[in-house]
Formats: sequence, structure tokens, C-alpha cells
Amino acid sequence: MHSIADAVVGTDIDGEITLMNPVAEEILGYSASQAIGQNFADILHKNLGQPGTPVEDPISQVLLTRQVYTAVAEFILTDSVERTRQVAYSAAPIFDERKNLIGTVIVLRDQSAQRRLEAQVAKIDKIESLGVLAGGIAHDFNNILNVILGNIELAKLDPNALEAGNSKLEKARKAVLRAKDLTRQLLTFSKGGAPIRKAASAGDFLHESVQFALQGSNVKCEFDIPDDLWPVDIDTSQIDQVINNLTLNASQAMPAGGIMKVSARNIVIDKAEHPVLDKGRYLRIEVTDQGVGIQTDIRDKIIDPYFTTKPKGSGLGLAVAYSIIHRHDGFIDFTSVLDQGTSFFFFLPAALEEPPIEPEPDETIPAGQGKILVMDDEVMILEVVKEMLERSGYQVETVMDGNAAIDMYMQALDNEAPYDAVIMDLTIPGGMGGKEAVKAIAKQDASVQAIASSGYSNDPVMANPQDFGFVAVVPKPYQLKELCDTVQRVILGT
Repeated sequence: MHSIADAVVGTDIDGEITLMNPVAEEILGYSASQAIGQNFADILHKNLGQPGTPVEDPISQVLLTRQVYTAVAEFILTDSVERTRQVAYSAAPIFDERKNLIGTVIVLRDQSAQRRLEAQVAKIDKIESLGVLAGGIAHDFNNILNVILGNIELAKLDPNALEAGNSKLEKARKAVLRAKDLTRQLLTFSKGGAPIRKAASAGDFLHESVQFALQGSNVKCEFDIPDDLWPVDIDTSQIDQVINNLTLNASQAMPAGGIMKVSARNIVIDKAEHPVLDKGRYLRIEVTDQGVGIQTDIRDKIIDPYFTTKPKGSGLGLAVAYSIIHRHDGFIDFTSVLDQGTSFFFFLPAALEEPPIEPEPDETIPAGQGKILVMDDEVMILEVVKEMLERSGYQVETVMDGNAAIDMYMQALDNEAPYDAVIMDLTIPGGMGGKEAVKAIAKQDASVQAIASSGYSNDPVMANPQDFGFVAVVPKPYQLKELCDTVQRVILGT
């Protein structure tokens, strides 16, 4: 009895406690010496977290019916240190050898961790239900951004552009790239937002992400990040969103300024130690503020999409963070004390290998040559992509759906003037998209060099293009260098 994980209380036929195990002492907030001799019903009602809530006394039921009593309902107990627990309970009669009722035994099981886990699973399901909507919005938005971004970059290349105009174009270009980041947050809700992982140094991205998010803020950050942290297996852009959102929340919780603390630790978890995480090595990252804390009545709602307490908030920040950590096979949770502050902490799987040394980015736009076919249902996209590729040295022809792409491709083959590459949009409303068109072309030309392009990251083609007959992808919106690098790589076979 003293070793089991459930709380056990024994009483006599008057309902007075005769014994308690250590778990019962912890849940009820009484030591055995304090509780023995007291009426169990009295202790039970003193500890209810919601005074006045009707709770049937299990002892009286057992004494009345002489049968096992199991409560399907739960009640909330507040222990001696004012922790709230959800506890399920059952009671059974104790008989002597002559079948005389001599007492009862009550078993209480703390369900708090299980209920929190179930609540998180329910919230994750709710978040994922927004996937179709989020993906559709982002697809249309990315198409628009692709046109804007392409034209801005072409205008910057115009030798007649005024210097002042060029400066404004650069500001507009940066604004578009920020809008691209917003669509990435929407796409995180959808299946296509699956992380593209690689080993990364946690210390580096934590410092960079936090300091960037705190620019212009009156909040100071104290870092506690050891040098011996394991690398983590992450999509750095997605985890950057998590750090950015948690940092902004911590900063906004301290409008008059204060100190935010960011810490990281190596953690080894056995399966028995955590209800969600698998056994293995993890990094535990924590962001703590000294703000007002989170009100008790909204703690279950803070990760709901579009729920916000901020006048200008979108209500997506924490929902995005939870979705990202879930897709990284991690776990995220928080603790909060009113008028003292809030701590968000999350676990990320450690990488099996050290992160590679990244070379300095090359901003040169490569010149190329070759014949390219571009298929898209948006006339503006066809125009801007055609000009982008022609400025880089390519010969470009365009079509607006899959059937036209097949006809043009076959005609070029018959004329012995084949295309070196074909760029296909995957989604053509009311017509044939790139996925079907490339299959038809591949039946006639197995060597077709097809590039998938879409602003709809839900499509599995964007994650695994080779499985669908494509050799590469260019997700919308893309910059001139991204497009030209991809096309050159495909044509040269590198």
C-alpha cells in the first residue's frame, strides 16, 4: 500500500480515518498523524478547489450499500501548497471473516497530468483542423507576393532606375519578404508545414532570435546557455518563429521593462519519465518573464488560434509555437504565477551529428542558357517569371494549363527543339495541374526536367518532388536568385 502510485485511505465504520499512505498525504495535504481519527468526508470537503460543489461522500455510500462505489465524476482537490489536482476516486467495503462490515478503503487517483495531456491533444487536433483554410489563404497570397517580388527585383535591375526609387523598391522588397514569413506561419498549421530538419547549434540561434525580437524593447535578456549543449535536429526558420513569438510575449508582459531569462539544458528522458516524449536525448529551452502572469480562467485558451488578450494581437503566435514543437516531436508547456511571471519551456530532440559549417551565402544571380517552358494559370506570374528568366539568358515560352503544356512540350520534341526544363504550377483551378501534366509528358519523354512551383505547401509534391516525377521545387514567392539557381542546377544536373 505504501509503494503504489495511487492514494489509499482506510476508515472505520464511522468514516474516521485509520490509515493513509504517502500519496494520500500529498494529495490531501495532511500527514497520517494529523488525519487519523478525523472524518474522511470533512477532510474531503475542506480540500475541494470549488467550495459548494456537490460531491457525494463515498464512505456513506459504501456503508449504506455494502458495495464497491466508483465515482465516474472527478473533483478538484487543493492540497496544502495550493496546487489544484483533478482526482478520480473509488471506495470499497472491508469485511471481517464473519462478513461483518468493519470499515472502508478509498483509492484516489491523480488525473491532472492525464487531463493536461488530453487537453493538449484536443488543441492540436483543433489547430490541424485549420490546415485546409490556412493552406488555401497562403496559396493565393503567395501567388500575389510572387508577382510583387518579381517585379520589384526586375525594377532594381533596370539601369535607368533612380537611386531614390531603388531605395524605396528595396524597402518594398523587404516588406514582401516579411509578408512571406507571415504566410509561413499560416502554412505551419497545414500538413505541408512539416519541418525540413537539419542539425543546428542551439546557442547560436537562441542568441540571434532573442536579440532580434527584442530590438527597440526596454526589456533586458539574461542568457543561461552552457557551451556544451547538444545540437538539435530542427527546421531553423520554424524554431526561430517559436523563439520570436515567446520573446515578444515575454516582452509585452513587461510593458514597463524588466528582465527576461532564456536558459537551455541537455536532458535525457526515459519513457517512464514523460507522458508524451519518447526515450532519448533532448534540449530543454525555457523563456521566463517577470510580468503579470496568465489569468487562471484563460490558461486553457491561450494556444487556441485567434484567441488573444492583446488589442492588436492576431492570436496565432502561441498556436503556431505549439504546432511547430509538436511537429518536431517535441513538447511545450508553461507555468505561471499571477504578479510574478510566466515561464514557457519546450523540449527538442537532440541531433545525432554536429551541425555542418555553413559557407557564406553567394548573392550572385547566375546567368544561364537554355529553353524553358513555364505553366501557370496566373497571367501576371507568367509575365514576371518570363522576364526574370529572359534577363538571366534563357529562352522562355508560357502556357496556362497542363493540357497546353503537354501540347507545347510534345511539339518541341517533334521539332527536335526540346525544352531544357519546364516549370509547372501544381494547382490550376478547373484545369489540369502540374502533377498530372508531368506524368503525361514523362510517358513520352522519361528524361523531362520538371520543376514544381506552388504557393500551396500542403501539396506533398513540394516535400517529395521525386516521388511525383519532378526533379526540383521553387516554392512561391521566390526571389530571382532562388529561381535562377534552381533552373541552372536542373539544366546542369548538379
